[in-house]
Amino acid sequence: MPASSDPAAPSARGVGSTHWNPARYLTFAGERLQPFIDLLHRAGVPETRRIVDLGCGPGTGMPVLRALWPEASIVGVDSSAEMLERAAQSTADDASVSYLRSDIRDFRLGEPADLVVSNAALQWLPEHRALLPQIMDQVAPGGALAVQVPGNFDAPSHRLLAEFATSAPYSDHIDPDSLLQPTSQLQDYMLDVARDGWTVDAWETRYHHILTGEDPVFTWISSTAARPVLEALPDPLRERFVAEYKAALAEAYPPNRLGTILPFRRLFFVARHLPDEA
Repeated sequence: MPASSDPAAPSARGVGSTHWNPARYLTFAGERLQPFIDLLHRAGVPETRRIVDLGCGPGTGMPVLRALWPEASIVGVDSSAEMLERAAQSTADDASVSYLRSDIRDFRLGEPADLVVSNAALQWLPEHRALLPQIMDQVAPGGALAVQVPGNFDAPSHRLLAEFATSAPYSDHIDPDSLLQPTSQLQDYMLDVARDGWTVDAWETRYHHILTGEDPVFTWISSTAARPVLEALPDPLRERFVAEYKAALAEAYPPNRLGTILPFRRLFFVARHLPDEA
């Protein structure tokens, strides 16, 4: 399968450091997995022999893919060696699951797949909308491209992160290009994948996750959107940032008798490639 696997390539989930922490990312694995399940149930490709998961992370979605398509071969693609190592361990007993270290921007299939899925990964690439046509070219007739990206960049968690990261003294150490950029409107993605011979399905959902533990919103975001910021800051400035950011998050997301409720808007779109006419 021709593909770029340059170890120095930017992460499939980011344009900065490739060092991801699978254990921290998996702290709220169930909450992160639910949108993937919802996406796959509307993919609309019952006859699926070959699946590609772009930005597969630690492989938490593989059991879902296997349950829905027991006979399919599955390829997980990510640029993070740490994530792929964790993923390979979790599916070691499934010979039909394989992994490839590659940047999504460089990834090419030797032959089209019946389902190309990407769950909360494309948003890490600033130019991800421009990449959609080349990803669609790798979907076989009768197959589908199914994508989920977050749509919560106006939420307090992200607004506060941007405010802190772009203010002194933190801004002196942070490359603005490394920060996660807001995703587009759902209708923009629909138009991006609208082409002759394809149909488009799209929707959005606002989940209300109940998080537990100390500083749960910080724990959630520190493994994703806040990761480039935390990695860029030197000690002890990072400690100061964390303390201030945690305090602001605790005020924005106060605990209650259920725990801490984190509203999270997500955008979904599925582009289905119509079968060739007989």
